[in-house]
Amino acid sequence: MPTLPPRRVRTFDTEPHQHRDVAESFGTDAERYDRTRPRYPDGLLERIVASSPGPDVLDVGCGTGISARQLQERGCRVLGVEPDARMAGLARRSGVEVDVTTFEAWEPDGREFDAVVAGQAWHWVDPVAGAAKAARALRPGGLLALFWNVHQPPPEVTEAFATACRRLLPDSPFDLQGVAQQSAEKSYYGPMLTKAADRLRETGGFDDPQEWRVEWECPYTRDAWLDQLPTQGPLTQLPPDTLEQVLQAVGAAIDAMGGSFTMRYVTVAVAAHRTGG
Repeated sequence: MPTLPPRRVRTFDTEPHQHRDVAESFGTDAERYDRTRPRYPDGLLERIVASSPGPDVLDVGCGTGISARQLQERGCRVLGVEPDARMAGLARRSGVEVDVTTFEAWEPDGREFDAVVAGQAWHWVDPVAGAAKAARALRPGGLLALFWNVHQPPPEVTEAFATACRRLLPDSPFDLQGVAQQSAEKSYYGPMLTKAADRLRETGGFDDPQEWRVEWECPYTRDAWLDQLPTQGPLTQLPPDTLEQVLQAVGAAIDAMGGSFTMRYVTVAVAAHRTGG
C-alpha cells in the first residue's frame, strides 16, 4: 500500500481553517446538505473498521452525521465533534451523539478512542493542533483516518461552473478551477493530503501515513446536481440572485449534455496508526 512521501507544499496566504465563516456556513441549509451530499464508499468504511482495534470512533467535523451513521451501521460506537449547532442538531436527530465545539477546543476528558476519523472536514481544522489532539484521543494502535470525496465532473460541467464563478466571485478565497475539477494529485486536494501527512509526522506519535483510494461513480440528473451544488464551500454564503446565476450556467451545460451525467469520484484518505503501548 502506498505511503505519502514528504514533499514541499505550496504555501497559501490563508489556510482553509482560517475561514471560520465558511467552515461554519454549511448549517444554513443542513437538511439539503444531509440529503444531497454523497455518502462514502463501502470499501473505505470497511477498511476503517478492519484497521481499527475496536469500535469506539470519534468523528471530527461530523456535520449532519453522514459518515457517523455509516460507521454505526457497521457496528461502531460514534461520538461526533461539530462546531455548527445546526448541523449537530440534525446529526443528533438521526441518532448520533455530538459535542458542539471545534476540534481544537474539544477536550478528551479521559476518553480514548479506537479510531479518529474526519470526512470532508479536516481542512477546516488547524492541522498542527488537530494532529496533536487526535494523538491525545487515540488509544495506542488506534487509527486516524482523514478522507475526502473528490468529484471529477465532465469537462463541460467543470468549465461552466468555473467560468460563472470567475465572473461572479472574483474575490473568492477558493481555487475555483480546483473546486470545479478536483483531483487527488493536483490542484485542490493534493496539497491538503500532503500537508495532513506532514503534520502527522511532525507531531510524532503516529506511524508513517498511508494513502488510501477508492474509485466509484454516481449518476446525476440536472436537478440532483443543482440541488447539491449550493452546499459546496464557495457557494454557501452567496446572495440568492448570484447563486441562481451560477446554477443557471451549470444547468445549461448539463441540459446540453442531455440532462444528466455520470460523476466520477475518488475517495482519498490519509491514514496512520497511533504508536506506543
